[in-house]
Amino acid sequence: MMLDLTTTRLTAGDAEAAAHALRGGSLVAFPTETVYGLGADATNADAVARLYAAKGRPSFNPLIAHVADLAAARAVAKLDEVSLRLAEAFWPGPLTLVLPKATNCSVCDLATAGLVSVALRVPAHPVAQSILRAFGGPVVAPSANRSGHVSPTTAAHVAADLDGRIDVIVDGGPVMVGVESTIIGCLGVPVLLRPGGVPREAIERVLGRTLSTPMAIPDAGRAPVAPGMLASHYAPRARVRLEATTVESGEALLAFGPDLPPGAETAVAVRNLSTRGDLAEAAARLFGALRALDEVEARAIAVMPIPTHGLGEAINDRLRRAAAPRP
Repeated sequence: MMLDLTTTRLTAGDAEAAAHALRGGSLVAFPTETVYGLGADATNADAVARLYAAKGRPSFNPLIAHVADLAAARAVAKLDEVSLRLAEAFWPGPLTLVLPKATNCSVCDLATAGLVSVALRVPAHPVAQSILRAFGGPVVAPSANRSGHVSPTTAAHVAADLDGRIDVIVDGGPVMVGVESTIIGCLGVPVLLRPGGVPREAIERVLGRTLSTPMAIPDAGRAPVAPGMLASHYAPRARVRLEATTVESGEALLAFGPDLPPGAETAVAVRNLSTRGDLAEAAARLFGALRALDEVEARAIAVMPIPTHGLGEAINDRLRRAAAPRP
């Protein structure tokens, strides 16, 4: 893949132009309600290979295919009574379902990493919806950043990572949710594979049962069964120190709530996810705050404790991955 492309900038009203680019095998970054996604025609293995190359993403990590509605989902996957209940409750929205492939599933094997299942989502963002409806098929769209880097919540974040490596960026403004979709495995008993934008509690209310414990993160070299399950992911360059109750010399601080820990006054930089302790606000600000703190070249990023209920589960999941040892 050539890495000296001229990246075209489009606006939110350019859905037809974005869809035309996707049909031609181009890589198109666009906003969803979670983060900006890097889109490619899910049926075009060459385009998907270009996407992997642009992100530097391991080829065994499967991708989420985005579709416009439930009818489009049924064209590529098999939904049973349980998965249909979840789809009707949370689509469009930040929920991904890992489902058995339909007999004539058009999503290419490279996008599913050779699995017999496919990960599907119907995004709620109006720009993503417009592009998907104009395109008329499934579009894989992992986060629009280099693999392992912090996920992008603005078009500027996408350009900082991928300008010159992809074909098109559609600027739809800042995203609303700020953490990726929740992933539920629906290949038998429903399993929470990745916490995200739909809290566990909301899913359990619809199911009328407790979700199975999240699956263990795969060891290095083992293929994950769903997107977003690599241990070291969403990682800034600086070391991340979790559950910090003090700030050490040379550290930046990722804060939460109104009360800052001892040493905050001498921190290299401070970003507060939510001064009022609101988890939805914290989720929307998470990746932008990590990017900002990573730019100050601190010795480490100290992260204050964050509650684990509701969206806090997804926030803490992303932070644990950011803090995981790097290969």
